[in-house]
Amino acid sequence: MKDLSMHILDIAQNSIRAKASQICIEIEEKPDADQFIIRIDDDGCGMDAEELAKAIDPFYTSRTTRKVGLGLSLLKQNAENAGGSFSIHSEKNKGTQLTAAFSFSHIDRPVLGDIVGTLMILFSSSGEINFEYRHKTPSGEFSVNTSEINEMLDGIPIRTPEVRKFLTDYLSANLEQVQISE
Repeated sequence: MKDLSMHILDIAQNSIRAKASQICIEIEEKPDADQFIIRIDDDGCGMDAEELAKAIDPFYTSRTTRKVGLGLSLLKQNAENAGGSFSIHSEKNKGTQLTAAFSFSHIDRPVLGDIVGTLMILFSSSGEINFEYRHKTPSGEFSVNTSEINEMLDGIPIRTPEVRKFLTDYLSANLEQVQISE
């Protein structure tokens, strides 16, 4: 995958397939500590120890539409290639927690990419799921929660063009304000 936002989209789609109703995506940028950390937690169906071991195997997938599942293994490889680490914990019927840490300054750390576009895909495609997104940088912190957005919209779907435009601008402006890296 070309950038980290594509990894985030892939992992969040795994959470959606796991029937999560709550998905939390957090990015923490710590250039002074040379860390770029991505955490994704969900309350989906979770995995037992055997499924978890298979989950990072690129030649295993629980999907019936293809025979390989590269998402987790590619994220793990990218984190490790960039001087970082990867961990995943899961409990059946409780959910899954994933952390991918990268060396902030490492030449092999993929760029973040179009995180606003990724968030808009997730926010507008899954009306019943509450997404929480947090982004922390040395310049500040920004967070957004789709249940609060939906409450303010009072029944108007996020996928409505006017809402998508407003929300795209809102996300872009707030992420620019906390000076996210690219």
